[in-house]
Amino acid sequence: MADDPLQTPLQFLTGVGPRKAADLEKAGLRTVEDLLVRFPRRFEDRSRFQPIASLRAGGTAAILGEILSCGVAPTRRQGFSLFTALVQDESGQVKAVWPNQKFLKDVLKPKMKVVLFGRTEYWGSRGLQLTAPEFEVLQDDGESEPLHTGRIVPIYERTGSVTPNMHRTLVHRALETLTAPLPDIVPAAMAARHGWPDRRTAFRQAHFPDPGTAVEALNVCATPAQRRIIFEDFFVYQTGLALRRRQNAAVQKPHVIAIDDALRDRVRQVLPFRLTAGQREAVREIVTDMQRRWPMQRLLQGDVGSGKTVVAFLAAMVAMENGYQVAVMAPTELLAEQHLRTFQRWLFGTRFRVELLVGRKGDAARRRLCESIAAGEVSLVVGTHALVQDAVTFRALALAIVDEQHRFGVVQRGLLADKGLHPDVLLMTATPIPRTLALTACGDMDVSVMRDRPPGRQPVRTIVRPETRRDEVYGLMRAAVAAGRQVYVVYPLIEESEKSDLKAATTMAAHLADTVFPDLRVELLHGRLKGDEKDAVMRRFVAGEVQVLVSTTVIEVGVDVPNATVMVVEHAERFGLAQLHQLRGRIGRGSEASTCVLLYAAPWSEESRARLTALADSEDGFALAETDLQIRGPGDVFGTRQSGLPWLRAGDMVRDADLLALAHDEARALVDGDAVPPALAAHVGRVWQQQFGLVTVG
Repeated sequence: MADDPLQTPLQFLTGVGPRKAADLEKAGLRTVEDLLVRFPRRFEDRSRFQPIASLRAGGTAAILGEILSCGVAPTRRQGFSLFTALVQDESGQVKAVWPNQKFLKDVLKPKMKVVLFGRTEYWGSRGLQLTAPEFEVLQDDGESEPLHTGRIVPIYERTGSVTPNMHRTLVHRALETLTAPLPDIVPAAMAARHGWPDRRTAFRQAHFPDPGTAVEALNVCATPAQRRIIFEDFFVYQTGLALRRRQNAAVQKPHVIAIDDALRDRVRQVLPFRLTAGQREAVREIVTDMQRRWPMQRLLQGDVGSGKTVVAFLAAMVAMENGYQVAVMAPTELLAEQHLRTFQRWLFGTRFRVELLVGRKGDAARRRLCESIAAGEVSLVVGTHALVQDAVTFRALALAIVDEQHRFGVVQRGLLADKGLHPDVLLMTATPIPRTLALTACGDMDVSVMRDRPPGRQPVRTIVRPETRRDEVYGLMRAAVAAGRQVYVVYPLIEESEKSDLKAATTMAAHLADTVFPDLRVELLHGRLKGDEKDAVMRRFVAGEVQVLVSTTVIEVGVDVPNATVMVVEHAERFGLAQLHQLRGRIGRGSEASTCVLLYAAPWSEESRARLTALADSEDGFALAETDLQIRGPGDVFGTRQSGLPWLRAGDMVRDADLLALAHDEARALVDGDAVPPALAAHVGRVWQQQFGLVTVG
């Protein structure tokens, strides 16, 4: 058994046998601390039960009484039964009814004292009743009655064989084992500053609050005790991130980046256009980092069309002008090839050699390219995950750029950084990250944000239409083509139904080509095409030879065709908000007005309606990211394990965003001031890998 009582395995608690211990472990509850950090599902004020005689239909009520009689009652419907119990208190009697729960005949018996909580209804000849109420049998486990009634009572989720009543008993026993003061993870002065109780008191009040505590506050986790525990959950993780950040700053990189007027002039000569204010600020922050003695760890967030590629290019120019190599990793071959063409165009006539390394390159060509990279003959390498293979080595890699960083796992991002000796790392994303997620997933990094668009681009009009108005949409498409423009038609490709989705996209492409637009050139692009086939389709679209491109979401990231001014998204209700915003970003890249049509199939859910309405109302990717977080939650928005988001036991990034920001600031201040208490440092070291898993670059 561990010295720290909070680390006592639950199997050592009285009443926890092997089966209960196994069920609790499946729910992530292994130690006393796990049990205490998991909050109740809700609280009920059972200090004042409602007399049965005062019950009225149309509400919920908690009553305390004794079962007079109970049993299974058959009904006229075949296979349908009711278990009923007649319950009495000093004021009167009421019937409780549970549909199709015959097993209750082995649980509830006459003369048992029970607490019932449920909906009150008036039901014909049966009169007033409690319908399918939650119930607890009092004194069935030898505990004193005040644990389950006569107070504000915590209600827990059932965990396998562990009922809510058993769970409450186990929490009470666990709290009784905490007889000595606990090591405080949150410094006492910090807790006092925010009006929070000490750790032991917080655990007790978060489960068995003092009389008079507002149940409304308990049920939204807003009491000082709950907020202190939630803060601790965030604080431990943020302290770990701040310590990693300090460790990174202590590393000395072997290369030195120097900036002078001559270099600035050379970069200026290559740059094909003027930078926006956001681009200038991002370049300033990145180049300042590159000149420091420790490796840069920076995330560049730019909304769709904000010009992140230009910023990355200028950072690459600075590294190459200093005699070093640069690696740019993109999630798809299509995007890697587009970056290659862009960099080659901007670097035309310079001494810098740019090459592409992707999976489909032949063995002989790959071997020759790897030899050139290792010899330092290639200044800039653009590639996919092929860049992180063992055969790829660099002579002097000083800058690693990862585009659309959320599409890579943390291991892949770290392997690219390992190709150099402490290179600067710049992660880029066109998927704006809500601040709470940025503080969590990127808390050990610095963040640059670009919100403005290059001049000359017009807003994209977004309209939501049912698929029954398809003819109207076809008219819009034809008008755009008649004006010399091009059109995207995007189909979802969901993994669970990929075959049927692809078939639908293929059928639609044929229908548009043969029936709707027989006079236009319509082509299909999807991820299952071979690389050269995809290239050929995109080249024809870029050249204007194809007027209508039917595509799956392979065009979501990076594809740049300024002449495309209309996008029709089929089954838009099946897409996430961030993905829809990314897709919409493929149009509006020129000076012409553009329109995005979101076609949905009825019936659609309230969540789908909220997503599509939000997209139609706003082009601000950062505002949309916050909306998406509210609608879907952090796990769905940001791929928890893929992104390095922690497993939080008490905290909720949406509900507790203010506490997350506070934890970030407090942790940074402690670490930067070299004032981390030993108990906190030891706790972070113990739980970092165990609770939060692998977190590497990014």
